[in-house]
Amino acid sequence: MSNTPPTRIVLIEDNQEYRDVIKLALAEVEDLELEEKFGTCEIALRYLQDLSNKRPDIILLDLRLPGMLGLEAIPFIKDYSPKTKIIVLTLSDSESDVLNAISLGASGYLLKSATLDEIVSGIRAVQNGAATLDPSVAHFLLQKLKKHIPQNALGIELSQRELEILTLLGEGLVKKEIADQLGIGYTTVDTHVRHIYEKLQVRNAPSAVGKAYKLGLFNDE
Repeated sequence: MSNTPPTRIVLIEDNQEYRDVIKLALAEVEDLELEEKFGTCEIALRYLQDLSNKRPDIILLDLRLPGMLGLEAIPFIKDYSPKTKIIVLTLSDSESDVLNAISLGASGYLLKSATLDEIVSGIRAVQNGAATLDPSVAHFLLQKLKKHIPQNALGIELSQRELEILTLLGEGLVKKEIADQLGIGYTTVDTHVRHIYEKLQVRNAPSAVGKAYKLGLFNDE
């Protein structure tokens, strides 16, 4: 048995049935622990404000909630618990919700149509410093990226290889998978990813994809 403590998770979700589904699913996973579940952002934020409570590693956040909406809560979560990573888990696949969540600092965006295995994999990816995007969300984001204005119009330029790697990151591939797919070394991919993040001034793949979309860094194809 591993000595590593389990990833502490808080779920903010108003649907009791879905809360129970997530609770039962995570109870079966040894390295994940659902510490608390809340039906509103207001109650969850009071929990985070109480310094006697442990800070969660991950918050699974629905967007359509009674009272304060999930998007409205993200800045408060980041303020009260800066090291906690946020994964949006929602029915909404609207372009504005995805881009707003990413730009506000969410480390992942999953739809409730995702399987429980996909949700668990997404949690682990984010906890390990990667990012997670629902495949359908990644697909439409990348299509939008490719239709936007030329990258040199804004003074930020990504090389063709960097654009290629950013696309694969947006599709959910990790660095090793990108290296294998492109036939280049892991260290080379790691260097390119670091340069992409530096140029875009972001910390993870969803933020990079979201910012690239907003800046229009992909050329038309």
